[in-house]
Amino acid sequence: MRTKDEYEMEPAERDFWLAQVAHLVDDLDPVPVGLVARAQFAIAIEDIDAEVELEAARWADQRPLVGVRSGAPGTITFFVGDLTVMVNVTRTGERQRIDGWLVPAGEHGVEVRVADHGSTATTADVGGRFVLTEVPRGTTQILVRMNGGKPRTVVTPTVVL
Repeated sequence: MRTKDEYEMEPAERDFWLAQVAHLVDDLDPVPVGLVARAQFAIAIEDIDAEVELEAARWADQRPLVGVRSGAPGTITFFVGDLTVMVNVTRTGERQRIDGWLVPAGEHGVEVRVADHGSTATTADVGGRFVLTEVPRGTTQILVRMNGGKPRTVVTPTVVL
């Protein structure tokens, strides 16, 4: 039976083999283009008051979003606790229109963030409906600032629109 010392390599040999493994990983399973930027965008939420509760919404439907991934946006639904956020995305040339509905309804603040394009904000009407026109395409995230009761902000997962 071999001892641990019999399996150890010289530092130069170890570095060579580690570099070979790293090269294989980079070739066979590279980091997707833009992944780091999308991750940084998703967690870089500015202007969130430390006193406000922040919640992350989830997809309402766990099936693959074929329409969104294929470049043909449509209706997307998110939910968290008692809040449901449904948005319909319509392409308008190089931009898009986002029609949305919040349940429970109310005059809640809505902000749509698009990576490398800043954000656009509006307020939903008493029925929970909101519209944003001329929204740039790209990695998008929606923030809903709930009014009434305990203030909280709900953040949707990022989606490429």
